[in-house]
Amino acid sequence: MATPKRIYLAGPEVFFPAQEHQAIVAEKKRLLLEYGLEGIDPLDTELTFSDNEAKFRRGHRIFRANRELMDSCDAIIANLTPFRGISADPGTVFEVGYMIGQGKRAFGFTLDNRYYRERAGGTDLDKLGHAIEDFEMTDNLMIEGGIYGSPGQLFVADQPGEHPFFSAELFRRCVQAIASG
Repeated sequence: MATPKRIYLAGPEVFFPAQEHQAIVAEKKRLLLEYGLEGIDPLDTELTFSDNEAKFRRGHRIFRANRELMDSCDAIIANLTPFRGISADPGTVFEVGYMIGQGKRAFGFTLDNRYYRERAGGTDLDKLGHAIEDFEMTDNLMIEGGIYGSPGQLFVADQPGEHPFFSAELFRRCVQAIASG
């Protein structure tokens, strides 16, 4: 039996309460396993911190551990549902770019089916007079363009999912796209 492909699971779920995060990650890993793939969550590290370790140092250790996890993976599935604003979580966007920069395929999903411009107010300029891009994409053109250029796919919900930030159906579509080659 061939070694399963390792898929990095990026998204804002790492910020959810532990029980909620664990339930979503368990479902993602279960769906991947159905296709012979292994899911790797950013929290799948063996990091421990001492009480006197500076927060800055902790942050850098987490970054290095997550980078090592990404280096060990073959592709990424990113939850690009807007988080804390009109766009995807910036850490998730970095992870997508990092994986693409490594020549790895990127797949993503979003539960917000509005175009980025609509989420930004639906006008040509923001209140500071800065242009708002209008390319009929779900997020900044570099994110969506990068995913399709990897080559991967971005799946967009037709309607809200069973959770404000997770849809097993959209995630399964990402997994199927990876499994089909």
